[in-house]
Amino acid sequence: IEPLVALVRDGTNAQKEKAAGALRNLAVNNADNQVAIVDAGGIEPLVALVCDGTAAQKERAAGALANLAANADNQVAIANAGGIEPLVALVRDGTNAQKEKAAGALWN
Repeated sequence: IEPLVALVRDGTNAQKEKAAGALRNLAVNNADNQVAIVDAGGIEPLVALVCDGTAAQKERAAGALANLAANADNQVAIANAGGIEPLVALVRDGTNAQKEKAAGALWN
């Protein structure tokens, strides 16, 4: 998980997109992976992608945050990382797919 978080933070655009998607998939209904992603520092770079990524990166990162937000502690961590405002902005101004993922993150 740590190498994926590093790619989300420092990779090329393609690497960021694929790594965010991989983290999204790893976090689906897997509490251990949800905790491991947060422990590896994954929330801040995912929030950064929601803010400043490409269209695909924003969608993948919002999806990852939605899956991470299934854990109550992670909800607090996402809020503390400044994730609420960019997710709300994505719901308002994003593509249909981005809106769906961002709404999922806020709903959880």
